Amino acid sequence: MTDIYENLNLRFEHTALKPETTTKDIEKLCQEALLWQFYGVVVNPVWVKECQTILRNTKIKIISVCGFPLGANRTDIKTMEAVKAVNDGANEIDIVANIGWLVADEFTKAEKEITEIRKSLPYNIILKVIIEANKLNKEQQINATRSVINGGAQFVKTGTGFFGGVTIEQVKTLYHAARGQIEIKAAGGIKEPKQARELIEAGASRLGCSSSIQIMEQLKIENNDKRP
Repeated sequence: MTDIYENLNLRFEHTALKPETTTKDIEKLCQEALLWQFYGVVVNPVWVKECQTILRNTKIKIISVCGFPLGANRTDIKTMEAVKAVNDGANEIDIVANIGWLVADEFTKAEKEITEIRKSLPYNIILKVIIEANKLNKEQQINATRSVINGGAQFVKTGTGFFGGVTIEQVKTLYHAARGQIEIKAAGGIKEPKQARELIEAGASRLGCSSSIQIMEQLKIENNDKRP
């Protein structure tokens, strides 16, 4: 078996963010994460406590989103949402930047918001910032990444997935802009092992994905693995 098969599960943040998600969907998400030993699960704030109940005393991380999916909430509301998610049991926070500021080249405002949210969270909570790269040109993607770095976050994330899928070019742009100072999370429309490999090779260290099971099942077939 290849290294990519052995380690890809640890890259996946197994995701259920659709508005119609139910308690049964969350239970299934957590059980799948446990079966495949994914890095973590990504859920809307209302489901964090449910995940905490199921995943307590496991290695699976609980990731909550804030200001999702538009990023147009007030900064104090985003901050409160992030803090409450951590209090409910979230290990990491994926927060949507104010996309309007990024589109208007108001990167200082975006940086200030990220800084405020970062300061409100415990030091050991990883903060990722979604910049919705599909709404930005290349220069804006670069400047947005610098704002994320200056704001003290640990990851820049390509997008929510609600406004188009991630591209290899986006990941390469963010990776070079990051200059090794922060990590890259790719998300949106990741459905094939080849795509997952290419995104990692382009510089992504995490993959936000709702098709994680299908990808791992395809890899099992590729590697003639008979394990459940």
